[in-house]
Amino acid sequence: MKRIYVNGRVILEDRIATNCCVVCEDGVIQSIQADSKRVGKEIQRINLKGQFLSPGFIDIHVHGGKGADFMDGTVEAIETAARAHLVHGVTTLFPTCTTGQPEQIKAMLQSVKQTIKLQKSSRPKVQLPRIEGVHLYGPYFAPDKVGCHNKTGCREPSPAEFNSYFRTKLIRIATCAAELPGASDFYRAAKKHGCLITCGHSNASWQEMSVAFENGMRHVDHFWCAMSSVPSVRQRFGFPMQASMTEFVLANPEMSTEVIADGFHLSPELLRFAWQMKTSKRLCLVSDCNRALDMPPGRYAFGNQNDKCWFWSQGDVGRNKQGALASSIVALDTMVRNMSKIADIPLHEVVRMASLTPAQRVGIADRVGSIAAGKAEDFVVLDEQLQVQSVILAGHPVER
Repeated sequence: MKRIYVNGRVILEDRIATNCCVVCEDGVIQSIQADSKRVGKEIQRINLKGQFLSPGFIDIHVHGGKGADFMDGTVEAIETAARAHLVHGVTTLFPTCTTGQPEQIKAMLQSVKQTIKLQKSSRPKVQLPRIEGVHLYGPYFAPDKVGCHNKTGCREPSPAEFNSYFRTKLIRIATCAAELPGASDFYRAAKKHGCLITCGHSNASWQEMSVAFENGMRHVDHFWCAMSSVPSVRQRFGFPMQASMTEFVLANPEMSTEVIADGFHLSPELLRFAWQMKTSKRLCLVSDCNRALDMPPGRYAFGNQNDKCWFWSQGDVGRNKQGALASSIVALDTMVRNMSKIADIPLHEVVRMASLTPAQRVGIADRVGSIAAGKAEDFVVLDEQLQVQSVILAGHPVER
């Protein structure tokens, strides 16, 4: 089936194009043309009626949704959480683990593997976003930077454990605090497996980040959240004060990072500052969303529900029992709206941070991430207020 999207504002990599059309066939973009009259009348025409046509969003840091956490370790949980994000415009995601015991992480990996296999079958029972791999996020966090994660599942990396995860060939993003003993071994192993290597939940100094960089680390998780600063590094090393992860990322042009733009984790000026410093080519939008997405306010488990690591959703953000923020409870569409509206960043740059830039960082930009010939027909239709009106995955409308 050939389709042509007309009368829309097409969000391209470097601009928003009007008076153009997008031609697709069999779930693949064929061309972007200036005039739809050049296309035969037999093609199905989709009238966007002035709305925005965006590439599908890509979430590289997401824990759950609709009552399920990926760490629950079942196919049902993977499908429930992934589906929840699809209706919010996320057409590609990387299920992200938390701290937890080895058997819990292995169960999560196995359930992801089974889910991918089911989606590749001739008759998948539910329409899900593309699952391009897993983000191995916990358990290798610094004890003083665990955040809302279960501290009992936090530990130093050991080759026997992390190599068992890498052997599944599912890990595409790999996180470890740079100051932990064994971090360099972890980074080198992750590099051999072609992962985007990240430092997160860390109190690392500039020197420790430099060593990590030499071993392949190129990304830092949720900027300003559960990461080191000059004052926190001073508590470790005293005087003279030393630079931290913050300065290392801002000073190094090869480093990328990500922000949670839910309106609670970071103020508008910090969101805009991150974009000004790293630009949309090195800054990603992530949801860091938990199981409370699209759920009523109340108590929820962060990570595997059997661990009973509780947080409380207030309907707009999650908090632990001490009142500290506990992940977000909204998807990438909210992040896109906030970056555009409250941080006052051009929309095409915002969308790039939610699509092409994460795709490039994880090495899948040849297939997804932007509206360009040869890439997947993964689209999000947004209205003037940037609310999701419809989602297209591989050329198929998503039921919402």
